[in-house]
Amino acid sequence: MSHSTPSAPSILAPFRIQPRFVPRVWGFRDLRPWYDRPEETEPIGEVWLTGDDCLVETGPHAGQSLAALFAASPASMLGPAAPATGSPLLVKMIFAREKLSVQVHPDDTMARKYGQPRGKTECWYTMAADPGARIACGLKPGVTLDRVREGIAAGTLEESLALLPVEKGDMIYVDAGTVHAIWPGAIILETQQNSDVTYRMYDYGRPRELHIEKSLEATRLQTGAGKMPARPGADRTILIATDYFRVEQIPVSGSRASSSLRDGTEPAQNLAYLFAAAGQARIVGPDFEPLHLPQRGVLAVPAASPAFTVENLGGLDLIRIAVNWPAGRRA
Repeated sequence: MSHSTPSAPSILAPFRIQPRFVPRVWGFRDLRPWYDRPEETEPIGEVWLTGDDCLVETGPHAGQSLAALFAASPASMLGPAAPATGSPLLVKMIFAREKLSVQVHPDDTMARKYGQPRGKTECWYTMAADPGARIACGLKPGVTLDRVREGIAAGTLEESLALLPVEKGDMIYVDAGTVHAIWPGAIILETQQNSDVTYRMYDYGRPRELHIEKSLEATRLQTGAGKMPARPGADRTILIATDYFRVEQIPVSGSRASSSLRDGTEPAQNLAYLFAAAGQARIVGPDFEPLHLPQRGVLAVPAASPAFTVENLGGLDLIRIAVNWPAGRRA
């Protein structure tokens, strides 16, 4: 009797992703100099770099949504050992002209209790910051849920929030259950589990729905959130490494050859994204056409990517965002 075996994932070359500009009431109408676009009719608060509705911009799958590509080629995108299909990470830039709502995200267990596939742990890499810029990250020591509830009702919730000063290059970890708020003054690159579940506690009087009971259920009084020290390595700086993602800054002087830019501690095959925080790059390989990575552009490196070389076209600040697949955990 013969037994069938899973087919090997098909080779899938790196490809560029078309960003999606998402209106938010607290955003900017003009994103220059970050993105060279005409002034928007609605304020743009987020630029989704890897969202499900973002379109593949280059290669044989150009014009498809990321969601469709993940559904059609899960092994090639994520690797044959990935514990779940679908896009596991959402990467975006956040442009806050006003304070965002005070909010909290559920962990995986609570999200699934309410019918969602996953919770939302995230991190914020500070691309730029004005002098004195701050964000709210967690609750002050000694604050109780009763005090949080009272602060919501009285409009004094900010008094209970722990505030962090932020500077360019800071990495902030925001695990699920952390009460938080992004304030004006910083441009942020956010990496998160691919979930848009947000429970708003307080929204400064804006006419948007609040989720007070669920936000209190999701809240943890003490979390692991806060500034994360960078860990310099032999060929990269690890900005953060969690159970869901790792974010690295990789120097490229001239050109750098690699099959994936993995550092040897990662799984043999996993998905990663390359983001040009500054400058430009070209990605070249024998199995695909040369690929331009513009400033603030992003490209996907599928798990089944062939070998490639990154060439620095000038001023490149390359950020690599990789999926983590710990044993025993489903995305």
